[in-house]
Amino acid sequence: MLRIHFSPEDLARTRISPRPHPMWETLLSLYRLRRRDGELVFDGWRRSIRPKVPAGTRLLTDLVPQNGYAADFLTPATPDLCLASGLEALRRTPKRRLRTDLSILSRERTLPSWTAMLADGRTEAVNRLADAVDQYFTACLAPYWTHVRGRVDQEHARQAQLVADGGFERLFGDLHPSARWCYPVLELDYPVDQDLHLGGRGLQLVPSFFCQGTPMTLLDGDLDPVLLYPIGHSVGWSTTDRTRSLASLLGRTRARVLETIGDRPCTTSEVARRADTSLPTASQQASALRAAGLVTSRQNGQSVLHSITSLGLALLAGNAQ
Repeated sequence: MLRIHFSPEDLARTRISPRPHPMWETLLSLYRLRRRDGELVFDGWRRSIRPKVPAGTRLLTDLVPQNGYAADFLTPATPDLCLASGLEALRRTPKRRLRTDLSILSRERTLPSWTAMLADGRTEAVNRLADAVDQYFTACLAPYWTHVRGRVDQEHARQAQLVADGGFERLFGDLHPSARWCYPVLELDYPVDQDLHLGGRGLQLVPSFFCQGTPMTLLDGDLDPVLLYPIGHSVGWSTTDRTRSLASLLGRTRARVLETIGDRPCTTSEVARRADTSLPTASQQASALRAAGLVTSRQNGQSVLHSITSLGLALLAGNAQ
């Protein structure tokens, strides 16, 4: 059982992540890749990405066993939830952190020889690990990231409404089927017995796409407190049917432009290049999407920067109301 101990200050500082955490989703997706749980939801994704899994992913699975502890340093806290920041934080992991986490991991399994260099903080070993995360994410998660973002965005909006309607008591009661809230302690089913004392730091609640079963947190209670918990899924989310449906609804070019902007904010010229269309067409399609409330646009120096809205993300996720 996991017991999270709150103070009034902790409740005031507890927040819900508005976006998925790339480093956590990378780690959790490694569990989904090698386990057989969630067949209806994840089997399509597993089948589609297995031929694309980079060879360097072996470095990650050495540190993320199918069950039990995974090294805390693989999921560093960053102020902005983007892969680049997570990779940079991983590259800057202090030697003491590396040694501590690898020592804990070695109690549960025999570690390969290359981890000795990692424990010593050798730059080449740390960079090799960060490159493996980058390559795995690019091959196995990036093609689906717009959908992942959309579902987490929807869950964030739903839970923010729960807090507005009934406070944290309502939110904690809805967080997970095993959640039991009796101030000042939130109890959740967990593989091991663990207490997390927030000590006035608050709690980062992270709705997670690849989390399955029980919620997850860090082993080291001195790190920034975080709780990952699973969200709902639609069957077939990883297939191409949604892309075809979106093209039928919006038209092929407009759907491609929306997906391009959904990947990350971009200028009109970037939209044209990445969506493989002309500059006038990209501008016209972005204007139509803006009029429909699916994207927003703002002046950015000499360019116009386009960003997707919550409604646009929901449409890409295939769950617009």
